[in-house]
Amino acid sequence: MDTPTLAEIQAAAQFLAARSELRPKVGLVLGSGLGSLAEQIQGGTDLPAAEIPGWPVSTVEGHAGRVRVGRLEGQAVIAQQGRVHYYEGYSMPRIGFPIRVMQLLGVEILILTNAAGAVNPDYQPGELMLLRDHLNLLGMAGQSPLRGPNLDAFGPRFPDMSQAYDSGLLGLARQAAEEVGLKLHEGVYVGLAGPSFETPAELRFLRMIGVDAVGMSTVPEVTVARHGGTRVLGISGISNKANLDGVTPTSHEEVLAAGQVIGPRLMTLIQGVLRKL
Repeated sequence: MDTPTLAEIQAAAQFLAARSELRPKVGLVLGSGLGSLAEQIQGGTDLPAAEIPGWPVSTVEGHAGRVRVGRLEGQAVIAQQGRVHYYEGYSMPRIGFPIRVMQLLGVEILILTNAAGAVNPDYQPGELMLLRDHLNLLGMAGQSPLRGPNLDAFGPRFPDMSQAYDSGLLGLARQAAEEVGLKLHEGVYVGLAGPSFETPAELRFLRMIGVDAVGMSTVPEVTVARHGGTRVLGISGISNKANLDGVTPTSHEEVLAAGQVIGPRLMTLIQGVLRKL
């Protein structure tokens, strides 16, 4: 299994630190079709992920594969413009590598975004959902980003996940949404392996166990972040309607198209949160 060592993580952090004078306290991970949000980050440094030692490179359309360090709403931030997924062939620990690097750089708050399919039938494409909690079905089945030797420099062997999503950051997001009249759901996200979209029977099962939105990312990054004590805010952009009856097919093109609607709303919310930090 590909398990990054502390030395690898340090090398990547040193590489980034040498290319920017900014020391970001906020990290952003931008999901499918949402990478254009990074264009709002002012100044700083823009690096292809392939140039950063050990950094996994996305192979999926809608994920640019760049890292940008700069300022957004006065906050020094580092943005991962496109992420990698388990279905691309990366190990879970490697998926968590960018979060480890951000932690060594001094990031204290991580804002994770994703494009997610609705499981809750009340959700509509283009709407946003705050992650109140998640179901880590991959991790529960053994595919954890913490598998392997524990990195004691970051956190304990058995990290607590009872408060995966920071209550203070959730409060700021609610306030920011209310101030601009932005509709905001709150619910449970489930992380699956993909890359196939879910069958109607799978969606009905997920709904039965309390899931509101489904995706193929985010949960491994949250696990790594919380292991290292990083506060997390998770936001899903609802990209497609729940297909519980099997009538409407789902496609990646639909997900990317929804990103054009979700992007401005998501940026409004993130900017509002950053202003309140």
